Formats: sequence, C-alpha cells, structure tokens
Amino acid sequence: MSAVTLSATPVLTTERLVLRAPVAADWPAFLAFTRDDRSRFVRAAEMDDEKAWRGFGHVIGHWVLRGYGMFTITAKGDDRALGMAGPWFPAAWPEPEIGWSIWHAGAEGKGYAFEAASAVRDWAREALGWTRFVSYIDRENARSEALARRLGCTPDAAAPTPGTDDVRAWRHPEGGAA
Repeated sequence: MSAVTLSATPVLTTERLVLRAPVAADWPAFLAFTRDDRSRFVRAAEMDDEKAWRGFGHVIGHWVLRGYGMFTITAKGDDRALGMAGPWFPAAWPEPEIGWSIWHAGAEGKGYAFEAASAVRDWAREALGWTRFVSYIDRENARSEALARRLGCTPDAAAPTPGTDDVRAWRHPEGGAA
C-alpha cells in the first residue's frame, strides 16, 4: 500500500522549515509526544494509544472538514516530523486559533515554533482571510506564553476559552497578511 496524503494541501516553506500536511508516517512521533510529559499542555488528559489515535485522527480530519489545519513541521532536507503548527477551529471552539507544538525535546529552543507559527499565521491571513484570532495557552505553559509574546500577542481576558479555565486566550495582532 502506498502512502496516502491529503490532496490539495499546501506546503509552506520558511528559511529552515517545510510545513506540510500530516501523514501516516507522522503517527509514531505524535504517539511518542503524547507519552512525554511535555505534551501535558496540549492534551486534555492522559492519553492511551486509543486516545492518541483519535487525537491524531482529529488533526487529519480537521483538514478534511475545514479545508485547513495543523501543518507538520519538518526541517528542510529531513521529512521527520518535529511538531505541528497551524490554524485550528474545531466545532464548538469559541474562535479561530493558531496553535503549535514541538514534539521532540531536541527541537526545542531553536526557534522552530516561532518560525512555523509566523508562517502559518501569515498563511491564515492571506489564504483564509483571518484577521482576528487567538492562541489558547495553558496558564502554566511559560514557554508558549513567551512565544506568544514574541509573536506580538497579548492576553485577552474577555475572550472565551474552549471548555476549561486552565487556558488563557492570547490575541494575535489584527490585520491582513504581513
């Protein structure tokens, strides 16, 4: 059986990264991330194999249902999944979001999340017409809060959050494509 990919999914490139659609080959990296304590900020609860599988399916299904979603982050010249970043707006979500996660500890602290989040934010503005959106960040996730600040985001206490008080909405600067 050959690899199946999402059709008509854009590929974004930055100075160091390629952002592409998630594929089946990303599953082991995603599963490993869900086993790591670093994933506690992006999962609702402990994930067994079944919940992780459903979560990965949610990522792929978002592309099918919305026409956009999380891109897999890879380094140029290496197709290994390092994490994800992208526009996110599941059913019952209060408003559109730009999300990110770095799956491999060795890929943290290199600016990949900033580079990827900047690229997908610009893409969401241009391709999707988004002008107003947030990033929902766990209140204990100091690294993601620092990244949000670096992206020019500010906490928005008036913004509703998706089903939990453990996260805060960080408002992205409004406007069109940068």
